[in-house]
Amino acid sequence: MVIRKRLQLKLRSRTLNLGDRTLVMGVLNVTPDSFSDGGKFLDPQRAVEHALEMERAGADLLDIGGESTRPGSTGTAAETELARILPVLEGLRGALKIPICIDTRKSQVAEAAISAGAQIINDISGLRSDPRIAEVAQRRGVPIILMHMRGEPRTMQKKPFARDVMKDVAQGLLASITKARKAGIRKSQIIIDPGIGFGKSFEQNYELLRKLPELAKLGCPLLVGASRKGFLGATLARNGKPAPPEERLWATAATVTASILGGAHIVRVHDVAEMAQVARVADCLLDSASCRSFH
Repeated sequence: MVIRKRLQLKLRSRTLNLGDRTLVMGVLNVTPDSFSDGGKFLDPQRAVEHALEMERAGADLLDIGGESTRPGSTGTAAETELARILPVLEGLRGALKIPICIDTRKSQVAEAAISAGAQIINDISGLRSDPRIAEVAQRRGVPIILMHMRGEPRTMQKKPFARDVMKDVAQGLLASITKARKAGIRKSQIIIDPGIGFGKSFEQNYELLRKLPELAKLGCPLLVGASRKGFLGATLARNGKPAPPEERLWATAATVTASILGGAHIVRVHDVAEMAQVARVADCLLDSASCRSFH
């Protein structure tokens, strides 16, 4: 276990304290083809209802995405992304009290989403797809999440994996941080994500979870998203068939606990109510003194 650094993240509407307790980020995929819940929330009204349900279940943040980046996906046009997410953002305006994060690789989408109420940008490409996202974040004064991805979604699980995954992830994240800093973004506004499942072997995902404290040396808040991912399905396989996403709840709980004990400030999850409970107990394991604040 580690001593998790306490940091502050300045949003346009408030300041988030990171490290006092783990923040739970709920996932809302407004897509027809995401690996876990593709198509379930493509209808804007259903998406709005689910977002409000996650808030009631204990989500501290909401991550909305209009493009599936599952292994093998081929990308989505900016116009399509916007057509999916903008009605949801409009439906949530004034109704959702927790901050919204926009999950996109495109500066055009990020710009429009911020105008519609989003307060954080989540770029899974770490500024490799569209470096102008950094300019948007700096100009609009919003934090940015930089994730490590080896390759592209279409081929990332087919290419040779890194020989040294920790070195590969640390170097990739440092390069993304450097780009963001050159664009004028303060380091205190940068969150890093090791990219569990994005261009890593199943074994490497577990190695990343074991060695998360090494990434804390980069000096940025840490977000981890392992919820329902393929390596968990492979671990739980029966008769040669991976466990389907909806049967990976307890495996996800194990990764959330490991992430928090490894120093994660934010966990990105699909099952908010259950993982909020996991996070609360894991926070007590990390720092028993913090449990007093829950009483």
